[in-house]
Amino acid sequence: MDTIQPNNHSRDTIQPETARLLYDRREAARQLSISVRSLDYIIASKGLETRRIGKKVLITHASLVRYASANHYEDITSRSDADAVASGERCA
Repeated sequence: MDTIQPNNHSRDTIQPETARLLYDRREAARQLSISVRSLDYIIASKGLETRRIGKKVLITHASLVRYASANHYEDITSRSDADAVASGERCA
């Protein structure tokens, strides 16, 4: 009887030897299990390190690991919402 060998090359996890240095916004959001819009809010609040190549925004692997390793109790909101609450212009 033939046995099925497990596939050790899963696309859903970052393998240390195959980890990329930079991720586009869509892939970075997938790695963090959040939407691209939420990722954009995190980037706007300087929560992730980015690099630009032309018009393309890329997120560093190290900042994804650092962000995923920490707890984040605050809501993910747009920068303008956060600024309005901080200045007292908007009541929660």
